[in-house]
Amino acid sequence: MFRNASAQMFRQVVRHVSTDQSLILERSINRVQLLGRVGQDPVMRQVEGRNPVTIFSMATNEMWRSGEGEGGSQSSQQGDVSQKTTWHRVSIFKPGLRDIAYQYVKKGARILVEGKLDYGEYVDKNQVRRQATTIIADNIVFLSDNVRERQ
Repeated sequence: MFRNASAQMFRQVVRHVSTDQSLILERSINRVQLLGRVGQDPVMRQVEGRNPVTIFSMATNEMWRSGEGEGGSQSSQQGDVSQKTTWHRVSIFKPGLRDIAYQYVKKGARILVEGKLDYGEYVDKNQVRRQATTIIADNIVFLSDNVRERQ
């Protein structure tokens, strides 16, 4: 009992003392990997007073058979194949990678993107507040053979 009480008191003291230093005591991870195809050629944009950003869309696909997982392996060979495509917005701020992506990423190319999730808000042209999820890329692996320089 004394051990539990002292451990609880220690945790409260650590919380109290570490509120300003919580970044030192606690780590977290925001990491994403996407393997898919590019939906559109990249666009480079620059907002006044900010660094340029390269932006493109990317699709990932998920496929399954209806009835999969029900009744063993025989049922997984039957049923209709279903597919779901999810679209992702990829933004690249990193200077070297931003320029390479703008020059070499092409619509239809198969790539692997590594980065982090970012959630933000913006106001559209009708003054409606919208939410956006973006992948902030810090690495791209080109998997297609048809990567050619932009003409």
